[in-house]
Amino acid sequence: MTAKVEIFARNMDVTDRIKDYVTKKASKLDRYLSEIEQVKVDLAFIKSARSARDRYVAQLTARGRRALLRTEERASDITPAFDAAIDKMQRQMERYKGKRYRGRAAGARLVAEAAAISPEGEVSTSVIARRKSFDLIPMQEAEALEQMKLLGHDNFFVFFNIETDSISVLYRRRDGTYGLIEPRVS
Repeated sequence: MTAKVEIFARNMDVTDRIKDYVTKKASKLDRYLSEIEQVKVDLAFIKSARSARDRYVAQLTARGRRALLRTEERASDITPAFDAAIDKMQRQMERYKGKRYRGRAAGARLVAEAAAISPEGEVSTSVIARRKSFDLIPMQEAEALEQMKLLGHDNFFVFFNIETDSISVLYRRRDGTYGLIEPRVS
């Protein structure tokens, strides 16, 4: 069975060659995860992108009975953007299968409990599979940025901000700059 593929284009014309290429590759995603029924492919051209290598965007959304997976990739041409997105989707499906079906030795029971269906027919996801705690070191934003780079944390870094006397999250944005999240209790 092949997955149903829907292709949407924004600010660009999709040629028959691209449409055939996308349909052929996207319809085979159910080989990696059999419960996938539909794949939505959004192709876009963003003229005002900051970098020429980010102008074409390929976004894939795979839907199944219990799965909803999404990837997005950017490139200087639509074909490499789509290829990168499909590769990323395949890795995501393998990771999903590993967590869902194979489980982890001691955590397999937790995965089964997390997927348990309640009497109302809703899927319960209240089981936390892993908890992690660590000591926060008070530091300034500049020190946190330096620490983030030294540790090789590419996505985010949690620290106690001595300037605001609260916990903050430093994160790297897509354009290479950094952002700071300062939570407030309301």
